[in-house]
Parts: sequence; C-alpha cells; structure tokens
Amino acid sequence: MRFVDTNVLLYAVSSVAEEQAKAERARGIVNEDDLALSVQVLQEFYVQATRATKSDHLSHDEAVQLVEAWLRFPTKEIDIPLMQAALATRQRYQISFWDAAIIEAARALGCRQVLSEDLQDGQDFGGVVVTNPFGEHR
Repeated sequence: MRFVDTNVLLYAVSSVAEEQAKAERARGIVNEDDLALSVQVLQEFYVQATRATKSDHLSHDEAVQLVEAWLRFPTKEIDIPLMQAALATRQRYQISFWDAAIIEAARALGCRQVLSEDLQDGQDFGGVVVTNPFGEHR
C-alpha cells in the first residue's frame, strides 16, 4: 500500500488551469486501489478544499462527499501511539510534527511509500520512503 498526502487529494479536485497536469496525475492515483490515508490528511483536505479564498473551492457538501468516498481506503486515526511516534520522528529527522505524523500514520498502516510533493523526494524515514508523484520523471 502507498500512503497519500493531502496535496495529492487537493490536486485531484483542482480545476486551476496551471495545475491540470498534476490534477490528471492525482486523479489517476486516487482511482487506484492500493492507497491509504489518515484522518489528519482528510481533515487537511477538507479545510484547504473549502477555503473561501481558494479560486476553485468546494462546498461543504462536495468536500464531505469526497471525504466519505475516500474512506474506502484504510485510514489511520489519530491516537496516542501515533502522536508519540510522530514526536520521536519529528525530533530524529528534524521535520515538522505534522509531516512526522504523516510518516508515522503510513508506517502504522504498513505503507513503505508516501506520495507527497511536500517532503523531499526519495527521503527514507526508517523504511518509509517519500515519492513525489508529480516529479518530472513520473
């Protein structure tokens, strides 16, 4: 399984002209079956997708429908062990707590790959490797 970061979900619903190549790639990704998410990713998606200042923002109902549809994927809830693991990962790799929580949610679900453009492509976090699905070679 591959873990999907928030930016992939946001590109999947983007109608911004400059983002169409990434949007097509993201739509292809979210139509695959081997994905996993976390509650954090879904929360971030909802907040960013419905932001009124976003030119192509979604309505509450549209965003909720997408969140519910994506719950078909294994989804890691936020719990105390996840928080503690994220704190340790944040310290070890000197990344933000929220990025560390993404890495640890992926690990908890058995994912060895995180699809994200927000972390360094190829970075290995103790067996969880980041892949930028929008890189030129993808």
